[in-house]
Amino acid sequence: MPLVLMARRRTHSPHHYRFRDAWTLPAPPDTVYTVLETVADYPSWWPQVRRVHQADDVSGTVHIRSLLPYGLTLTARQSRRDPHARVLEVVVHGDLEGWARWTVLPHGTTGSIARFEQDVDATKPLMRRLAVPARPLFRANHAWMMRGGRRGLRALLESRPQGRPEAGPEGI
Repeated sequence: MPLVLMARRRTHSPHHYRFRDAWTLPAPPDTVYTVLETVADYPSWWPQVRRVHQADDVSGTVHIRSLLPYGLTLTARQSRRDPHARVLEVVVHGDLEGWARWTVLPHGTTGSIARFEQDVDATKPLMRRLAVPARPLFRANHAWMMRGGRRGLRALLESRPQGRPEAGPEGI
């Protein structure tokens, strides 16, 4: 159900954001997938993910703060977890409403690409009030956050023996 609804979201609102990123990483896809599905560990390698509180095996709260002087609090609920296709997807509520998805693909013989997609509407009052004049800043703030995540994940993967995930599947 969520995939059908997600494809039909409006895109003309000043509060609407779509993001796509692709991270080339030095580890096999299964290793990257295992790290990404362990959401509780994100604060250890992604500086802008400040806290994660798991409510249960499929939902929790994530506190994020990037470069701009405000944070976001999101409640995330898993909507898809497919280790064979290496897809992780959540529906988010709170300061942002919508969805986010990781898809991990092979790249070369030993690496992978982690593709991130997000389709959300800002509901945080500050973001809504400043939707038009601050939109470029909000987009730059997101890009800064994604760079921090890519660097942190790359460093974590480079510190591990190749092909051996240390974490088990846990998380939102």
